[in-house]
Amino acid sequence: MKIITTIAALLISAASLAQTSPHKYQLVWQDHFNAKTFDSHSWSKIPRSANADWKRHMSDADSLYAVRDGKLILRGAVNTNLEADTARFVTGGLYTKHKRTIKYGKVEVRAKFGSAQGAWPAIWMLPDDEIKWPEGGEIDIMEHLNHDNIAYQTVHTYYTHVLKKDQNPPHGSTLPIDRDGFNTYTVEILPDSLVFSINGRTSFSYPRIETNEKGQYPFGTPFYLLVDMQIQGSWVGKADPKQLPVEMEIDWVKFYELRD
Repeated sequence: MKIITTIAALLISAASLAQTSPHKYQLVWQDHFNAKTFDSHSWSKIPRSANADWKRHMSDADSLYAVRDGKLILRGAVNTNLEADTARFVTGGLYTKHKRTIKYGKVEVRAKFGSAQGAWPAIWMLPDDEIKWPEGGEIDIMEHLNHDNIAYQTVHTYYTHVLKKDQNPPHGSTLPIDRDGFNTYTVEILPDSLVFSINGRTSFSYPRIETNEKGQYPFGTPFYLLVDMQIQGSWVGKADPKQLPVEMEIDWVKFYELRD
């Protein structure tokens, strides 16, 4: 029995080590949302644009933003003020563009979100330089659809999106989440790969590979973070107004720089 217990302990230890990153990081910025509102030195409201589903309903209306009990609250709702804004739905979103960026390192976000038909909360990253999408790359740390019990983690590049080479190597994966509770979503941005995880469990890695094709691994420039509640789109589908409003809560955000 003693031998069996020892072997079990070793196996648990090995499994734990397998989930631990071999890289060294230094915390360079964190936000626990302990003030009365979000820190405008780190965050800006995301402006609306009709060019993409995800920001078609973005709004700067104060009712869509709050800091409550040490958590950032972003809302998606039916628009009840059509005289001021003709959009059917309105959503809140913040980004750290030109304020907080990371080149190589690790980004962690602890968050939870409500579920609704057509709700599409996202935590993701884009290059801080004005590079035409998708040539600069996109890092989707978390996307959630409707009432799913999983979250999506995905990489978009010219190579995956335009050239359609999204399986060599695979550009995304999913993992189960606690749909009604907080989960920690992580990406490690490294010179040779992106490593995604949820609650310390690795989802997948997207490696730099040897190829003559354009834009396979455009990562290695400063990226900024976006957190936003999105409503309706070609991927998530139609929204059900009766299930709105819906909220996402951000408990904290942490940026670490790579030190090895």
